[in-house]
Amino acid sequence: MLIRIRKPSDVASSEITPESHYLDRRTFLGAIAAGAAGVVAEGAGAAGSRADQEDKLTPFEDITTYNNFYEFGTGKDDPSKNAKNFRTRPWTVAVDGHCAKPGKYQLEDFIKPYTLEDRVYRLRCVEAWSMVIPWRGFPLKNLIARAEPTSRAKYVEFTTLVDPSQMPYQRTNILDWPYIEGLRMDEAMHDLTLLVTGLYGKDLPNQNGAPLRLVVPWKYGFKSIKSIVRIRFVEEQPVPTWVVQNPREYGFHSNVNPEVDHPRWTQKQERRIGEFRKRPTLMFNGYADEVAGLYAGMDLKKYY
Repeated sequence: MLIRIRKPSDVASSEITPESHYLDRRTFLGAIAAGAAGVVAEGAGAAGSRADQEDKLTPFEDITTYNNFYEFGTGKDDPSKNAKNFRTRPWTVAVDGHCAKPGKYQLEDFIKPYTLEDRVYRLRCVEAWSMVIPWRGFPLKNLIARAEPTSRAKYVEFTTLVDPSQMPYQRTNILDWPYIEGLRMDEAMHDLTLLVTGLYGKDLPNQNGAPLRLVVPWKYGFKSIKSIVRIRFVEEQPVPTWVVQNPREYGFHSNVNPEVDHPRWTQKQERRIGEFRKRPTLMFNGYADEVAGLYAGMDLKKYY
């Protein structure tokens, strides 16, 4: 089944196509003809991109069995095996730091003010593999507006749950727990940045970051932190977990850039899960038209 990638900010918020429709090309195209275009989004690009590229959605089975989620294991199939009994209810999300309206929310109350949208985004991982995923969520900027950050808030810091009784690999020292990530405020406010609660029209599976994760489609996948329990507005640049682990390999910005190789492999190409051939990596993962302006004047080889 083929899907034409259109502008993400134009995705309808009221349409969710069932998984069976996603996977059935004829049904999906018929739905589009009838006006159900809610799963369509664009990843426009700069030089070397394919503005009218047709991308095939990654099957649900692949999305949910090939994951990075080190709290549940370091193998790609470990999270789907080890997160089966992970409890995502009740779930509390704290919003605090430099903001006028901090609070602690049960997940249902946290999500209630927002209209959930369907958006199809490419996900590009630093290991040079990629997927095309139909996410369900709401723009992070809507939460930011609700929290009313003060002028001291220059960054947004995110924290994953710590619960070694449920997340077995938190009993190891493979990473410095809890998992932490961060964005500049302008990145966090961008229309493409989502807080995600589901995919393929369903609630997020545990191994994909249930019940709440971040998705920043122009950055490498490890920036899209999973199982979030805290969102904090801070003045100083956060120190993400992978920057602590290996600053030579993982920078704070981590924008998808084919011209900046990982020290152990090239980033000029990627392999879409489910395909054997490799394809050229797109600058900013194909979203350059929307986000390149955020980095005007920056040396993107230095600030990787």
